[in-house]
Amino acid sequence: MSSDCLFCRIVRHEIPATIVREDDRTLAFRDIDPKAPTHVLVIPKTHVASLNEATDAAMLGELLLVARDIARAEGIESSGYRTVINTGAGAGQTVHHVHVHLLGGRNMKWPPG
Repeated sequence: MSSDCLFCRIVRHEIPATIVREDDRTLAFRDIDPKAPTHVLVIPKTHVASLNEATDAAMLGELLLVARDIARAEGIESSGYRTVINTGAGAGQTVHHVHVHLLGGRNMKWPPG
């Protein structure tokens, strides 16, 4: 873990978060600036700065399966949901710890309309 990484600090419970799910390898919590009625971030507990630095395919798959399970638990599985991984500042990654955004609870069709 990185000592100054915001998400690593959340993993260590140094910063409060509304935790949705936690296990040995992952942590999921509600985004503090939600872009949809359901907006949960799913992160690995180990620090990986972005998808560019990721080498563990199993960990990446696990993040997506956790997102799927949370979508089921949140009741958005059948209406549809989006999973997003922003990679790099130009793509909107503001916290440099790989994470999956789970978004749903409204029309997520792209393009809107």
